[in-house]
Amino acid sequence: MIKTLSFDDVLLTPQYSNIKTRAEVNTETDLGKGIILQLPLISSPMDTISEQDMATTMRRAGGIAVVHRYNTIQRQVEIVSDVIKGTYPSNIGAAIGASADYLERADALYSAGVNLLCIDIAHGHHALMESALTTLKNKYNDSIHIMAGNVATLEGFNALADWGADSIRVGIGGGSICSTRLQTGHGVSTFQSVLDCATSDRDAKLIADGGIRNSGDIVKALAAGADAVMVGSLLAGSSDTPGAIHCAKDGKEYKLYRGMASKNAQLDWRGKSSSPEGISTTIPYKGETEVVLRDIHGGIKSGFSYSGSRNLLELRTKCQFNEQTSAGQSESFTHILRRG
Repeated sequence: MIKTLSFDDVLLTPQYSNIKTRAEVNTETDLGKGIILQLPLISSPMDTISEQDMATTMRRAGGIAVVHRYNTIQRQVEIVSDVIKGTYPSNIGAAIGASADYLERADALYSAGVNLLCIDIAHGHHALMESALTTLKNKYNDSIHIMAGNVATLEGFNALADWGADSIRVGIGGGSICSTRLQTGHGVSTFQSVLDCATSDRDAKLIADGGIRNSGDIVKALAAGADAVMVGSLLAGSSDTPGAIHCAKDGKEYKLYRGMASKNAQLDWRGKSSSPEGISTTIPYKGETEVVLRDIHGGIKSGFSYSGSRNLLELRTKCQFNEQTSAGQSESFTHILRRG
């Protein structure tokens, strides 16, 4: 039996640093096909995360959004077209499936001007993914970046790379509202999946996806080999997520956040539910998305500086992980809040 490590099982060891200010730290990452991110962050293709407002704000912040596919082709194209009319860099992605209308959707989005297509299915190491990737790669050649996933193993990562993926989402079952591991008994800790897939000799970029709760987890994922991270819960409840702000009886403000495999989401986008692998919930309203992203970016830069690293390459070269005990994990949290 293989032992796996989660984000909470490890810390990065602080090292000598001559970085005097976070302004010296450059978090730029190159995903290829002209997609260069100043902030190595991708917003998840979920209907409570990535639509027009989020895509615009992510572009402004230096990241990229993947507009969700749980709508009509016409509506998804409208969202993308509205975003592209802005004055910011042209990075914008959109999700498609691996069956049914995926080719029609891909053609419409390509014509609308997206520069990243994300084949978005729960279990990416699958025959449907192989067929979709091969078809899209033959159709578009190298004219657009194709992201695919999700996978949890090196074998899966290499397979998707060989089938034509330019970047691959790594992580199964780790999302904050995902119940895949409970429902199916399958999954690998996302941090471990990143470590394993980072040993690949393929050229595809690695996108850590799932279980990332804070900027510290982002730094750990990047140090372990990720080229960027995809997040949902970190942005959930902020101003630019779709949906209204609700006021509860306690006077606090909330927004909806749900997994796309949850029963409620499935009923909304396809009229039926089968084998739900996620939940729907509300979370406290977080305020302006721009401020949330600024705080995340600041935390990432601080993380780089603790390893004396001015860029992603230096971080990977210099980083040293240490494994912490359960007592160490408790100590790592703001434990004053846990005192009886």
